[in-house]
Amino acid sequence: MSREPVIQNKSIDELYKAIVSINSVEECYTFFEDLCTITEIQAMAQRYHVALMLEQGVTYSKIAKETGASSATISRVNRALNYGAGGYKSVITKVEK
Repeated sequence: MSREPVIQNKSIDELYKAIVSINSVEECYTFFEDLCTITEIQAMAQRYHVALMLEQGVTYSKIAKETGASSATISRVNRALNYGAGGYKSVITKVEK
């Protein structure tokens, strides 16, 4: 699915190019530890975990129990999976290979 990004500017382009240049999980850890707070990393990891579980058909209540995510977060991720840009699904598909 190709569409215009919701937000795009030179700084964001530079950030995304930096992320795409990462070649290993170890390098990813060091970059994100410098870039983000621990809370930000945990929040992103939680949302991705929620997306994985939703794609597997897991119920909201089981997702909330396992991940600690609020129903609002689960709903937001579900909305992104169903009506968003397709980023979650694209990455999940790549990682599953």
